[in-house]
Amino acid sequence: MPKKVVAEAERRRRRPTRQGTVLSEKLIVQTALRMLREHGSAGLTARRLGAALGADPSTLYRYFAGLDGLTRAIGEELMGRALDSWTATGHWRADLRSLGLAIHASYLAHPQAALLTASRVTGRPREIEVDETILGILRGAGFGDAESVGVYHAFIDLALAFASLDAGALAIKDEVREADEDMWTSTYARLPSETHPHIAATSHLLADRMNHSAYPVVLDTLLNRAEAQLTAARNDATGTE
Repeated sequence: MPKKVVAEAERRRRRPTRQGTVLSEKLIVQTALRMLREHGSAGLTARRLGAALGADPSTLYRYFAGLDGLTRAIGEELMGRALDSWTATGHWRADLRSLGLAIHASYLAHPQAALLTASRVTGRPREIEVDETILGILRGAGFGDAESVGVYHAFIDLALAFASLDAGALAIKDEVREADEDMWTSTYARLPSETHPHIAATSHLLADRMNHSAYPVVLDTLLNRAEAQLTAARNDATGTE
Protein backbone atom coordinates (compact mmCIF):
# COMPACT_ATOMS: atom_id res chain seq x y z
CA MET A 1 0.00 0.00 0.00
CA PRO A 2 1.47 3.40 -0.95
CA LYS A 3 2.32 5.80 1.83
CA LYS A 4 -0.05 8.66 2.47
CA VAL A 5 1.19 12.03 1.26
CA VAL A 6 1.54 14.37 4.22
CA ALA A 7 -0.43 17.63 4.21
CA GLU A 8 1.55 20.76 3.37
CA ALA A 9 1.09 22.29 6.82
CA GLU A 10 2.58 19.22 8.47
CA ARG A 11 5.55 19.19 6.10
CA ARG A 12 6.50 22.76 7.00
CA ARG A 13 6.90 21.74 10.63
CA ARG A 14 9.60 19.27 9.71
CA ARG A 15 13.13 19.98 10.91
CA PRO A 16 15.75 21.15 8.39
CA THR A 17 17.80 18.54 6.56
CA ARG A 18 21.39 17.70 7.42
CA GLN A 19 22.40 20.49 5.05
CA GLY A 20 20.27 22.97 6.97
CA THR A 21 17.65 23.18 4.22
CA VAL A 22 13.94 23.29 4.95
CA LEU A 23 12.35 20.98 2.42
CA SER A 24 9.41 21.94 0.28
CA GLU A 25 7.68 20.45 -2.72
CA LYS A 26 9.16 23.18 -4.92
CA LEU A 27 12.71 22.53 -3.71
CA ILE A 28 12.35 18.80 -4.38
CA VAL A 29 11.07 19.45 -7.91
CA GLN A 30 13.91 21.90 -8.63
CA THR A 31 16.46 19.38 -7.34
CA ALA A 32 14.88 16.64 -9.46
CA LEU A 33 15.12 18.87 -12.54
CA ARG A 34 18.81 19.39 -11.87
CA MET A 35 19.36 15.66 -11.43
CA LEU A 36 17.55 14.91 -14.67
CA ARG A 37 19.69 17.45 -16.49
CA GLU A 38 22.89 15.95 -15.09
CA HIS A 39 22.08 12.23 -15.04
CA GLY A 40 18.99 11.60 -17.16
CA SER A 41 15.86 9.76 -16.08
CA ALA A 42 17.82 6.66 -15.05
CA GLY A 43 19.63 8.77 -12.46
CA LEU A 44 16.48 10.02 -10.78
CA THR A 45 15.92 7.68 -7.85
CA ALA A 46 14.64 8.23 -4.32
CA ARG A 47 18.07 7.35 -2.95
CA ARG A 48 19.93 9.83 -5.14
CA LEU A 49 17.33 12.51 -4.61
CA GLY A 50 17.56 12.05 -0.85
CA ALA A 51 21.35 12.32 -1.00
CA ALA A 52 21.15 15.52 -3.07
CA LEU A 53 18.72 17.02 -0.57
CA GLY A 54 20.61 15.79 2.49
CA ALA A 55 17.52 13.88 3.62
CA ASP A 56 16.43 10.29 4.04
CA PRO A 57 15.07 8.85 0.77
CA SER A 58 11.79 8.07 2.49
CA THR A 59 11.24 11.83 2.88
CA LEU A 60 10.12 11.91 -0.75
CA TYR A 61 6.98 10.00 0.19
CA ARG A 62 5.90 12.72 2.59
CA TYR A 63 5.55 15.07 -0.37
CA PHE A 64 4.67 12.87 -3.32
CA ALA A 65 3.02 9.53 -4.03
CA GLY A 66 6.35 8.04 -5.04
CA LEU A 67 8.46 8.82 -8.07
CA ASP A 68 5.39 8.83 -10.30
CA GLY A 69 3.89 11.62 -8.21
CA LEU A 70 7.17 13.50 -8.49
CA THR A 71 7.12 13.00 -12.26
CA ARG A 72 3.68 14.60 -12.42
CA ALA A 73 4.91 17.52 -10.34
CA ILE A 74 7.86 18.00 -12.71
CA GLY A 75 5.48 18.11 -15.68
CA GLU A 76 3.34 20.62 -13.84
CA GLU A 77 6.40 22.77 -13.15
CA LEU A 78 7.29 22.92 -16.84
CA MET A 79 3.73 23.89 -17.73
CA GLY A 80 3.69 26.49 -14.99
CA ARG A 81 6.94 28.05 -16.17
CA ALA A 82 5.51 28.34 -19.68
CA LEU A 83 2.43 30.11 -18.38
CA ASP A 84 4.50 32.44 -16.18
CA SER A 85 6.59 33.51 -19.18
CA TRP A 86 3.53 34.25 -21.32
CA THR A 87 1.47 37.44 -21.55
CA ALA A 88 -1.99 37.63 -23.11
CA THR A 89 -2.72 40.35 -25.66
CA GLY A 90 -6.42 39.72 -26.21
CA HIS A 91 -5.89 38.56 -29.79
CA TRP A 92 -6.75 34.86 -29.79
CA ARG A 93 -4.45 33.70 -32.57
CA ALA A 94 -1.42 35.66 -31.35
CA ASP A 95 -2.08 34.49 -27.80
CA LEU A 96 -2.31 30.83 -28.78
CA ARG A 97 0.81 31.07 -30.89
CA SER A 98 2.88 32.70 -28.16
CA LEU A 99 1.58 30.26 -25.54
CA GLY A 100 2.41 27.29 -27.75
CA LEU A 101 5.93 28.61 -28.28
CA ALA A 102 6.26 29.21 -24.53
CA ILE A 103 5.26 25.62 -23.74
CA HIS A 104 7.68 24.27 -26.34
CA ALA A 105 10.52 26.45 -25.00
CA SER A 106 9.82 25.53 -21.38
CA TYR A 107 10.14 21.83 -22.12
CA LEU A 108 13.24 22.26 -24.29
CA ALA A 109 14.95 24.11 -21.42
CA HIS A 110 14.88 20.74 -19.62
CA PRO A 111 15.09 18.09 -22.34
CA GLN A 112 15.51 15.10 -20.03
CA ALA A 113 12.48 16.19 -18.02
CA ALA A 114 10.57 16.78 -21.26
CA LEU A 115 11.17 13.20 -22.37
CA LEU A 116 9.96 11.97 -19.00
CA THR A 117 6.82 14.10 -18.75
CA ALA A 118 5.60 15.25 -22.18
CA SER A 119 3.31 12.25 -22.56
CA ARG A 120 1.83 12.55 -19.06
CA VAL A 121 -1.40 14.16 -17.86
CA THR A 122 -0.59 15.49 -14.41
CA GLY A 123 -4.01 16.68 -13.27
CA ARG A 124 -2.18 19.23 -11.11
CA PRO A 125 -3.15 22.91 -10.64
CA ARG A 126 -0.72 24.63 -13.00
CA GLU A 127 -1.41 22.21 -15.84
CA ILE A 128 -5.13 22.68 -15.28
CA GLU A 129 -4.55 26.45 -15.38
CA VAL A 130 -2.88 26.13 -18.79
CA ASP A 131 -5.76 24.03 -20.11
CA GLU A 132 -8.33 26.48 -18.75
CA THR A 133 -6.43 29.35 -20.37
CA ILE A 134 -6.34 27.68 -23.80
CA LEU A 135 -10.02 26.77 -23.73
CA GLY A 136 -10.86 30.28 -22.50
CA ILE A 137 -8.99 31.84 -25.42
CA LEU A 138 -10.83 29.64 -27.90
CA ARG A 139 -14.30 30.06 -26.43
CA GLY A 140 -13.71 33.78 -26.02
CA ALA A 141 -12.78 34.02 -29.71
CA GLY A 142 -16.14 32.57 -30.65
CA PHE A 143 -15.39 28.89 -31.19
CA GLY A 144 -18.19 26.56 -30.16
CA ASP A 145 -17.55 24.12 -27.36
CA ALA A 146 -16.93 21.14 -29.65
CA GLU A 147 -14.68 23.20 -31.90
CA SER A 148 -12.81 24.60 -28.89
CA VAL A 149 -12.07 21.12 -27.60
CA GLY A 150 -10.98 19.97 -31.06
CA VAL A 151 -8.53 22.84 -31.50
CA TYR A 152 -7.33 22.52 -27.90
CA HIS A 153 -6.66 18.81 -28.42
CA ALA A 154 -4.61 19.41 -31.57
CA PHE A 155 -2.86 22.44 -30.06
CA ILE A 156 -1.64 20.85 -26.83
CA ASP A 157 -0.73 17.52 -28.43
CA LEU A 158 1.24 19.34 -31.12
CA ALA A 159 3.18 21.39 -28.56
CA LEU A 160 4.02 18.34 -26.45
CA ALA A 161 4.80 16.09 -29.41
CA PHE A 162 7.33 18.56 -30.79
CA ALA A 163 8.66 19.18 -27.28
CA SER A 164 9.35 15.46 -26.98
CA LEU A 165 10.80 15.18 -30.49
CA ASP A 166 13.07 18.19 -30.16
CA ALA A 167 14.06 17.32 -26.60
CA GLY A 168 15.20 13.92 -27.84
CA ALA A 169 17.80 15.60 -30.02
CA LEU A 170 18.97 17.83 -27.16
CA ALA A 171 19.15 14.97 -24.66
CA ILE A 172 21.73 12.92 -26.56
CA LYS A 173 25.45 13.55 -26.24
CA ASP A 174 26.76 16.63 -28.03
CA GLU A 175 29.04 14.67 -30.34
CA VAL A 176 26.23 12.33 -31.37
CA ARG A 177 23.83 15.21 -32.05
CA GLU A 178 26.47 17.08 -34.03
CA ALA A 179 27.14 13.98 -36.13
CA ASP A 180 23.42 13.72 -36.87
CA GLU A 181 23.24 17.38 -37.82
CA ASP A 182 26.29 17.10 -40.07
CA MET A 183 24.60 14.28 -42.00
CA TRP A 184 22.74 16.85 -44.10
CA THR A 185 26.02 18.20 -45.46
CA SER A 186 28.27 15.16 -45.17
CA THR A 187 25.86 12.66 -46.76
CA TYR A 188 22.71 14.18 -48.22
CA ALA A 189 24.49 17.05 -49.96
CA ARG A 190 26.82 14.58 -51.70
CA LEU A 191 24.18 12.32 -53.18
CA PRO A 192 24.43 12.39 -56.99
CA SER A 193 21.62 13.85 -59.02
CA GLU A 194 21.66 10.78 -61.25
CA THR A 195 20.36 8.57 -58.44
CA HIS A 196 18.69 11.09 -56.11
CA PRO A 197 17.65 14.09 -58.27
CA HIS A 198 15.18 15.57 -55.79
CA ILE A 199 17.51 15.45 -52.80
CA ALA A 200 20.38 16.79 -54.90
CA ALA A 201 18.25 19.71 -56.08
CA THR A 202 17.18 20.68 -52.58
CA SER A 203 20.19 19.61 -50.49
CA HIS A 204 21.26 23.18 -49.68
CA LEU A 205 17.75 23.96 -48.45
CA LEU A 206 17.58 20.76 -46.44
CA ALA A 207 20.86 21.62 -44.74
CA ASP A 208 19.51 25.05 -43.80
CA ARG A 209 16.21 23.82 -42.38
CA MET A 210 16.41 20.27 -41.08
CA ASN A 211 18.42 21.05 -37.96
CA HIS A 212 15.76 23.51 -36.79
CA SER A 213 12.43 22.62 -35.24
CA ALA A 214 9.44 22.58 -37.59
CA TYR A 215 7.15 23.37 -34.66
CA PRO A 216 6.53 27.08 -35.48
CA VAL A 217 5.61 26.20 -39.08
CA VAL A 218 3.26 23.39 -38.10
CA LEU A 219 1.77 25.52 -35.32
CA ASP A 220 0.96 28.23 -37.88
CA THR A 221 -0.65 25.59 -40.09
CA LEU A 222 -2.89 24.52 -37.22
CA LEU A 223 -3.81 28.12 -36.41
CA ASN A 224 -4.53 28.83 -40.09
CA ARG A 225 -6.98 25.95 -40.13
CA ALA A 226 -8.57 27.07 -36.86
CA GLU A 227 -8.94 30.63 -38.16
CA ALA A 228 -10.56 29.40 -41.37
CA GLN A 229 -12.91 27.23 -39.32
CA LEU A 230 -13.91 30.18 -37.16
CA THR A 231 -14.47 32.41 -40.19
CA ALA A 232 -16.65 29.77 -41.87
CA ALA A 233 -18.73 29.37 -38.70
CA ARG A 234 -19.26 33.13 -38.49
CA ASN A 235 -20.24 33.31 -42.16
CA ASP A 236 -22.74 30.49 -41.68
CA ALA A 237 -24.23 32.31 -38.72
CA THR A 238 -24.68 35.54 -40.71
CA GLY A 239 -25.58 33.89 -44.02
CA THR A 240 -22.60 35.41 -45.83
CA GLU A 241 -20.11 33.73 -48.12
